[in-house]
Amino acid sequence: MLIALQKRKENIAEYILYLWQVEDLLRALQFSPEAIYSTLVAKVEGCDEQQKENIFNWYMQIVELLRKEGKESKGHLEHTLHLIADLHNLHLQLMTLPIGEHYRTTYARLAMELPRLRDIIDNDDISDTELCFRALYAAMLYRIKGSGKQAIEDTIAVVSPAIGELSAIYGKVERGEIDLYKD
Repeated sequence: MLIALQKRKENIAEYILYLWQVEDLLRALQFSPEAIYSTLVAKVEGCDEQQKENIFNWYMQIVELLRKEGKESKGHLEHTLHLIADLHNLHLQLMTLPIGEHYRTTYARLAMELPRLRDIIDNDDISDTELCFRALYAAMLYRIKGSGKQAIEDTIAVVSPAIGELSAIYGKVERGEIDLYKD
């Protein structure tokens, strides 16, 4: 919970990927309250019992959402998918607005690789932005498993700059630091 709150403030892309990781971790723990508490909460340092209870409740709220949305075995919470849709809408705006000039240059390097990524992910029904998130998440999982080192590096090198810049712009827009429609 504490990490998620920090990531949400600082970097929307990292926040989304972190929540996807939490979803998979909760599934691996079979949504067991005891396993969640002992694995994810009990060992948190620097927190009193009330803070630990808040952290535990946050995990259990995610469990409840996964169950409510029918995503006990796979899939991602609507919350994160809506954030990705927001990022994709920003992407579309940046592709046409003057403020998006630098982003378009960064994105052009990624655009050539999108058909290859789409073939690997094998899903034509998602936006390019969601495709990038799925590719980054897959690379993260492969990195954890210790396999596909070159493919991981290639994917991250191609996708990260565009998603990083898109995420940074999203944060600035959200905080009111930039106006998309101001020249």
